[in-house]
Amino acid sequence: MSDTRRVLHPAAPGLPNAAQLPDRPTVAVIGGGIAGLSAAAALAERGVQVHLFERQSYLGGRVGGWTETLPDGSSVAMNRGFHAFFRQYYNLRNLLRRIDSELSMFSPLDDYPLVDANGRRDTFRGLPRTPPFNAMAFALRSPTFRLRDLVRLDAKAAAPLAAVSVPETYWQLDDIDAESFLRDINFPVAARHLAFEVFSRSFFTRPEALSAAELATMFHIYFLGSSEGLVFDVAAANFDVALWQPLERYLRGHDARIYLETAVRSVTDDGDGSFTVTDDSGATVSADGVVLATEVPALQHIVAASPGLGDGEWRGQIGDLGSAAPFVVRRLWLDRPVNDDRPAFLGTGGLPPLDNISVLNRYESEAASWAQRTGGSVVELHAYSVAEDTPELRSQLDARLFELYPETAAAGVVHESTLCRSDCPRLGPGDFANRPTVATSLDGLVLAGDGIRIDLPVALMERAATTGLAAANTLLGRFGVRGHDLYTVPVRGRSAVLRGLADRVEGRVRT
Repeated sequence: MSDTRRVLHPAAPGLPNAAQLPDRPTVAVIGGGIAGLSAAAALAERGVQVHLFERQSYLGGRVGGWTETLPDGSSVAMNRGFHAFFRQYYNLRNLLRRIDSELSMFSPLDDYPLVDANGRRDTFRGLPRTPPFNAMAFALRSPTFRLRDLVRLDAKAAAPLAAVSVPETYWQLDDIDAESFLRDINFPVAARHLAFEVFSRSFFTRPEALSAAELATMFHIYFLGSSEGLVFDVAAANFDVALWQPLERYLRGHDARIYLETAVRSVTDDGDGSFTVTDDSGATVSADGVVLATEVPALQHIVAASPGLGDGEWRGQIGDLGSAAPFVVRRLWLDRPVNDDRPAFLGTGGLPPLDNISVLNRYESEAASWAQRTGGSVVELHAYSVAEDTPELRSQLDARLFELYPETAAAGVVHESTLCRSDCPRLGPGDFANRPTVATSLDGLVLAGDGIRIDLPVALMERAATTGLAAANTLLGRFGVRGHDLYTVPVRGRSAVLRGLADRVEGRVRT
């Protein structure tokens, strides 16, 4: 939290702890991902009795970790793929400071190079941290962006990139797809592939299917709105060991009751300010509040099975939510190392179906131990926004690996694990206006997750953590208990000049 212009969103006042209430309130948190864990921690710390339901056998949701068994009987770590913990993720990092104030579970990556089909490379190493000089330096040293490209930019149309204001930017740009927006401002095609598709891929979405408002907000969060820099941290061990098992112990120490491998079937509004939560076994929990913090398909399933929950408009919003296209994570345990000069993470552009390569034994302790013991390496390949997982797709991913890292072509595959999932939220053009918010039409029922609307400049894991905290704060306010402070990057562009230019962009809508 080194940016002096970060924004504090103070919590509402109230009693310091629910123990001071005549009756201790109970809250059911449904979903044990980042959003649910953030809500559970925030509530349990204020003395609320928390019941946390998670259908998997582990916590962390899409950032969870587990173990798999190799053919030789040894156990190896597995998860759903690479995650970058940026320094701008104030609320997520504060959650994790509950278990380690120094955040020693993280290791910094000093760079994440990007390469395209022509061999051109961009790098984030050594950029100045102060906006807008960070973005200018990146553009001017990029092989895909030249001074003549800067002259050709439509400065007026591009102004919203430098003058983001949340939520106004969504009213202005959400109906446009990111690909069209970049084309309309004359952003060079080659630079689009490397400089902007990296943001689009973070949402598991191609630019033509991503809201231009989401792209602009991401540009603000990581480039022009924050001086935290573009270097990020990675978990030094598998997510279960580094993050969620310690947080589970923390929650249990605050009297939270955690039910793993327990899916929730329905939520009933009892009509007296309380709720009944029923799991798939038929067991029930009575609660004074409910946090729905699941991914979109599970949220829709629970709401559909809870016919008296919420009003028609809200239920329609839930039904209209969508998921991003499927993505594939392919992990290979190889019998020989990759070259020492390979980066821990490499992003790609114009090399379908490959979107990035991770060399896990560069930073993850379990993979490093396996590589040291066997003399091999652990490599992960990502393909975002695919139609489906097929043998042909896997072969194409492997071929791209051999093309970029030729030393792997002769390697033997000791073990492989390929995941295909389609449960990330859709953030497409026009979705924002109808997206459900943290607060709902039913007092005591709140939503959380990275697909839930919150009018703050946050995204991805940080949006999940922030909505989780906001959901807890909403319930704490209902109980008369003090909430938790939130932090974000500035809610609007840092430059008054650029904000003024953006204000004159034709068609700007204000709220």
